[in-house]
Amino acid sequence: MNFLLTEIRDSRLLWLLVFVPLVLAGEHLWPERHTLLFLLSVLAIVPLAAMLSRATESVAERTGDAVGGLLNATLGNLTELVIALTALQAGQYLLVKASIAGAIVTNTLFMLGGSFLIGGLRHHEQQFNRVSARLQSSLLFLATVGLLVPSLVALADGREAVTQSLSVGLAVLLMIAYALSMVFSLRTHKEAFVSVAHGEAHETPWPLGVALIILAGVTVLVALVSHVFVSSVQQAAETLGMSPAFVGFIVVAIVGAAAEIATAFSAAAKNRLDLSVGIALGSAAQIALFVAPLLVFLSYVIGPEPMSLQFWPGAIGMMLIATMGTTLLTNGGRSAWFVGVMILMVYAIFALTLFLLPPAA
Repeated sequence: MNFLLTEIRDSRLLWLLVFVPLVLAGEHLWPERHTLLFLLSVLAIVPLAAMLSRATESVAERTGDAVGGLLNATLGNLTELVIALTALQAGQYLLVKASIAGAIVTNTLFMLGGSFLIGGLRHHEQQFNRVSARLQSSLLFLATVGLLVPSLVALADGREAVTQSLSVGLAVLLMIAYALSMVFSLRTHKEAFVSVAHGEAHETPWPLGVALIILAGVTVLVALVSHVFVSSVQQAAETLGMSPAFVGFIVVAIVGAAAEIATAFSAAAKNRLDLSVGIALGSAAQIALFVAPLLVFLSYVIGPEPMSLQFWPGAIGMMLIATMGTTLLTNGGRSAWFVGVMILMVYAIFALTLFLLPPAA
């Protein structure tokens, strides 16, 4: 483990790991200082994200970018799941739905657009496996349709009981679709998802066993820090003048996906755009097809009342536009820096709109 201590010593970003025990202790020492805990938890998540990024890249060196992207998306989404579960238990359903919609839009626009921009600034033109991108984009479109239907039914019919029953049925269908997509991409047609380029290898990968142990340990720490984050973010947001929808859609989504964002940006800079695209779109598809339906079922157990898949119209529109835009811009399997700029501009438009015009309920 000496190489790990050496890496922490040589990386100034990893010096921020000192905030991890500080924020965990602060939860008990200063439980009422929400803004301070919010800032400390953000500072603690950043180095943990960097550690998770480095460990995932080491695993991807041996498993391939497709499996590496899936692994990072799964571990990264544990953070979002912990945040959503905490809000679900507190009955903050607007925050839960905003975090779901925000995670989908953040991954498809901010993470993907940032990867294209960073990679494009380092490399004149980059290529990625468009078959994989098409599959993930298609899954996102399927999920968006599934999330759109309850909202349309509620608008046309107005019966909450129908919307709730429909949400349960759709949750089952979406989870089945996600499970079958895993079989398709990792078993029956895995040859179609091979990376088109191996990229650069500037750093020596960690041993596989060490990388897996670090992945597990850092994931637990991220979950603990995320609990402090979500417990303090609501009060801190009110102090800073942000609505619950904006907090869930932008702040929680970005902080919750910090580990995935760090990995995706780092991989793009090293010309491993397949890993970046796999993390961004794979994570968004996993949230839409697995995490969101899972939260519907868990709301019957830990929530004050059942939660439906009915979102406010603005969230549905943003998810649909993000999915369609991603499909169009990834169809060619090539990218340059200005493609990233265009995707990030769409995300900035959504963020500004939601900040100035939050949903009424």
